[in-house]
Amino acid sequence: MTAAPPSPWLPAEPLLLASASATRRDLLAAAGLPVETAPARIDERALEAESAGLTPPELARRLALAKAEEVAARHPGRIVIGADQVLACDGRVFHKPADLDGARTHLARLQGRTHALHAAVAILRDGAREDFVETARMTMRPLDGAAIDAYLRLAGKAVTTSVGAYQLEGLGIHLFERIEGDHATILGLPLTPLLARLRGMGLLAF
Repeated sequence: MTAAPPSPWLPAEPLLLASASATRRDLLAAAGLPVETAPARIDERALEAESAGLTPPELARRLALAKAEEVAARHPGRIVIGADQVLACDGRVFHKPADLDGARTHLARLQGRTHALHAAVAILRDGAREDFVETARMTMRPLDGAAIDAYLRLAGKAVTTSVGAYQLEGLGIHLFERIEGDHATILGLPLTPLLARLRGMGLLAF
């Protein structure tokens, strides 16, 4: 049997991530944290409809907290992390495109503009709660229809897994002329502030 890798995580049970996101899980694992996943059973679009009037950062925070609360209710005693990301551009909130045509529409609206990615995290532990939002700003270079089509042809259906129809860790990096913000925030889990809060809760060895 292979021994578990060294970890700064102090609790006996792994961290519970209220998400099926492989990217978020991998970010936590790369930081040496044992992690299990339990996707939240919430209707995000219904919750968003109920949250009319919230700013994009407030909406991201509400979605992250709702995910954490739903999973924590099913797994009492566990330390749960909920996370969500909201993309806003010119007052409009974007969702994951349903298909490549939707991705093309997204990119046509984002090209040549700066948009904000608001990444929210909620940590629940025995009723105690920590939550926060970090924001990154992304300026997409001007793209004509031919450039967008070339990108989509190369990137394929993977773009539909991203709210902005791009994956910065892959071919999506070619779309941008300026990026302001932490890389992990852009990927959907602001890792440095998250680790600071876990440390402050006495959950990490250093």
